[in-house]
Amino acid sequence: MTDRWRVLALPPLPKAVIEGLFADDRAEFVVPDERTQAAVDALVPGVDVVIGDWTHSLRLNDPGPRVSLVQMPSVGVDTIAVDRCTEAGVPVANCAGANTISVAEWCVSATFALMRKTVEADAAVRRGEWPQTTVGGRELAGSTVGIVGMGGIGTAVARMFGAFECRVQYWSRSRHDDAAADYVELDDLMATSDVIVLVIALGPQTRHLVDARRLASLKPGALLVNGGRGGLVDEDALVAALREGRLAGAALDVFAVEPLPADSPLRELPVLLSPHMAGSTGQAAMRIVGQTAANLRRVFDGEPVIDVVNGVDPAVRRRG
Repeated sequence: MTDRWRVLALPPLPKAVIEGLFADDRAEFVVPDERTQAAVDALVPGVDVVIGDWTHSLRLNDPGPRVSLVQMPSVGVDTIAVDRCTEAGVPVANCAGANTISVAEWCVSATFALMRKTVEADAAVRRGEWPQTTVGGRELAGSTVGIVGMGGIGTAVARMFGAFECRVQYWSRSRHDDAAADYVELDDLMATSDVIVLVIALGPQTRHLVDARRLASLKPGALLVNGGRGGLVDEDALVAALREGRLAGAALDVFAVEPLPADSPLRELPVLLSPHMAGSTGQAAMRIVGQTAANLRRVFDGEPVIDVVNGVDPAVRRRG
C-alpha cells in the first residue's frame, strides 16, 4: 500500500513488538536505530504520526512539515514541544486516566511507608537489629492530608485517604465542588497538613510551586509525597528543609533530573526514592496500549482522535 501512514514509535521496544501491539495494515512502523535524540530528529521529517516515549528520554522537539498527530502513551506530555505542535495545527493526544489508580495507590502506599517507617524497619532487621519499640511510627487515621491538584488522580487520592479516616483538603487552580475534600488556599494547605501530596500538572504556573517559603511554613512532622513531576518542587529548598528538620520526610517518585544523579544529596536524606514508576503497573500499561491503539485506528479510519490536550482540531489530516 503506497498510502500507508508512517508511524514513528519512540517507546523502548523492538520494532516487532511495536508492530504486534499496534498492528494495522494501514500503518508502516518506524523505530530509531539507536535511542538518541539525533536519531529521532532525523526520522521526524519523514513520518505522519509520532508515538512518544513513555520513559520520557526521547523528545519531539518539532513536528516538522509532515507529522499530523503526536500520541503520547502516557498522561504527561512534557517531552513534546506542545507549543510548536499547536502552531502547526498538529493535535497532541495523551492517555488520559490510564494510570490514575496506579499513581493514586502509590501516593497512599508511600504515605504509609513514611508514617510507619517501613523502609527503616526493614533495613534494621536486615542488619540484625530488632527495634520493635524504638523505630517509631504514626497512624494515618486522623491525619490532615493536603492534596495539590484535583484532576483524576487527585480525586482518586482524596477518595482513598478519606477511606482511612483522614481529613482531606485540597488546592488546585480551579475549584471542584464535587471533590471529596475541602478547598483551601495553597499557603493554608501547606501550613496545616500533616501530609502534602503533589499530583498537579507541571507548567509555568506550577514550577517550583513548593519553594523555600512554603517549606518553611510546614507544621512540625509534616511529610511530602510527590507523585506529579520533579519540577513542582524546588529541590535545593527541599534538601535544606530535610537537613534542618523542617520536613520530617518525603517520598519522591519524580525528580528535577531523571534518572536521579549519583551525587544527589537526596540519596543521603530521610527520603523514600522511587524511579518514576508510580504509574507503571501492568494494568496501567495495558490501558495505555489500548488507548494508544484506539487513537491510531481513529486516524486510519478518518475519525477524530480523543484526549487532545492542546486544543487543536481532533480531526487528523495529513500534512506532508
